[in-house]
Amino acid sequence: MRPDEGHEDRRRGRWSQRGAGFGIWYLRTVTFINLLSAVWVSFADDIRRHNIEEYFTPYLLTAGFASGAFSLFLSVTLRRRKRAAWILNLVLSGLLSLLFGFALAAAPEFRGHPQNWVSLLLTLLFAAALVVGRREFYAKGDRSNPKLAALTAVGGLLVTSLLAALLVTVTNTAQDASAASTASSTFLQRWRYGLMRLVSLAPDDRHFPGITTPGWVDVSINVLSALLLVAVLWAAFRSVRSTEAITEDDEERLRALLARHGARDSLGYFALRRDKSVLFSPSGKAAVTYRVVGGVSLASGDPLGDPEAWPGAIEVWLAEAREHGWAPAVMGASEEGGTIYARHGLDALELGDEAIVETAEFTLGGRAMRTVRQAYNRIERAGYTVRIRRHEDIPAEEMDRLLRLADDWRDGETERGFSMALGRLGDPGDGRCVMLECSDGAGELRALLSFVPWGEKGLSLDLMRRDRDSENGLMEFMVLELIQRAKEVEITQLSLNFAMFRSVFERGSRLGAGPVLRLWRSLLSFFSRWWQIESLYRANAKYRPIWEPRYMLFEKSTDLLRIGLAAGRAEGFLEAPGLPKWLNRKHLENVR
Repeated sequence: MRPDEGHEDRRRGRWSQRGAGFGIWYLRTVTFINLLSAVWVSFADDIRRHNIEEYFTPYLLTAGFASGAFSLFLSVTLRRRKRAAWILNLVLSGLLSLLFGFALAAAPEFRGHPQNWVSLLLTLLFAAALVVGRREFYAKGDRSNPKLAALTAVGGLLVTSLLAALLVTVTNTAQDASAASTASSTFLQRWRYGLMRLVSLAPDDRHFPGITTPGWVDVSINVLSALLLVAVLWAAFRSVRSTEAITEDDEERLRALLARHGARDSLGYFALRRDKSVLFSPSGKAAVTYRVVGGVSLASGDPLGDPEAWPGAIEVWLAEAREHGWAPAVMGASEEGGTIYARHGLDALELGDEAIVETAEFTLGGRAMRTVRQAYNRIERAGYTVRIRRHEDIPAEEMDRLLRLADDWRDGETERGFSMALGRLGDPGDGRCVMLECSDGAGELRALLSFVPWGEKGLSLDLMRRDRDSENGLMEFMVLELIQRAKEVEITQLSLNFAMFRSVFERGSRLGAGPVLRLWRSLLSFFSRWWQIESLYRANAKYRPIWEPRYMLFEKSTDLLRIGLAAGRAEGFLEAPGLPKWLNRKHLENVR
């Protein structure tokens, strides 16, 4: 490529980005005006009068919650680079421009108002900006979207119109008037009135002399229409919901990468979760595993494999995310991995620290470990013992019993964990995992710990379960037993729990901490009443570990809330609302 050709491509790229940006900000501005006019009555009347008389307004500028929701949704989908949204906006604005042009050419009364020329110019500018920025809108949608949107529109319109008719029936005051005999209304008329109110805040009431409702009823019906419109648009423009999960061949390739490079990242083995998907670098020497949740392509930990091949895997993953309009994000990357991700345009935010214990350097001696030592001795004197075995050394009958106990002791119905959990126990392919079984003095099993391999000489904590009626401190006792008996399983390092925002708790409690840091620490301590934020830090700090920072990577700061919700869902802390199970697509496929 000649230098002048490269310069021309860059210039076109800048104009394409500017065109896309203009289109997005136009819709954002229209959304603000539409929503403002929905609550500012006199302003809304001016807009409606212009649309009814010989004036007309620019593309999508009309009063009401429904029109505001429509323009808002289109601006969001355009910002996410949805190709379908680009096509819809271009078609609608193009047709509206032709209509405006025909009206100005055919009707002299329209040409006399400067506002009409401004409206035509703004609509044309919006359409032209979309044409200029067409290369920026590349994200594909799910192929089932048109059918789902049609079903949502038909079913939703029927339900909301019946609700509107019922609301009108209950609040209609015209039936109590003296002229009720001549201005009574039927249910069909009330249904038609509600249907018209779903479309506009100000339909022609002259056709409904027997219906009079309070203003809040009309607004409520219009809000229903806005919600319906959002649901239809969501169905029409939703991203591809999922990708192909890891296959047996993929798992074999990932295990081969772990065998060669697994010691680099303590979270590497968790890439074998079978609810993830995987993309390999062109050379096949590296891979990124991820899961799509709520339109977020959520990777965890560092890429697997040779670090020199990491950029190739990251580029493939980012290309797929952008192709489908997903927001790319990484949870729990190390400093080395986060640096490579950052070179590909992602920003980093420190999430917290991972606690790593070097078994050879650990000791229970000394004044600093006095509290831990006393707790350990208390459990030991109570007669508790710990058995340490590789999963492959546990007979099938015993493993089945351990699985049943682990399920019984689980806190809640949902199996939590994503970035630091394998999501399964007792699988034949995970024979090198290590199980710790803690029994009381009577020989009854009271707690379980399971660790996954971290290279040849390390283990990472995966699962913790204990009988709720057992002694407090069993988990710490079991971890200390593993550290002191590390030679039995030939390990030298342990990766324990992840302590989110650890540095805030540590630095916020020091002398001289600033007011912002102290406030941040107080907020985290408050939320620790419901989520184990501070308690995890305190529990890990007992072992005096090495703290390794972990990062979250993201492309746009505006996606942080979306990414946080996706991460909460992936980790099992949040559950997204959805269709009933009997309407779920997978359920229907299984029935067939």
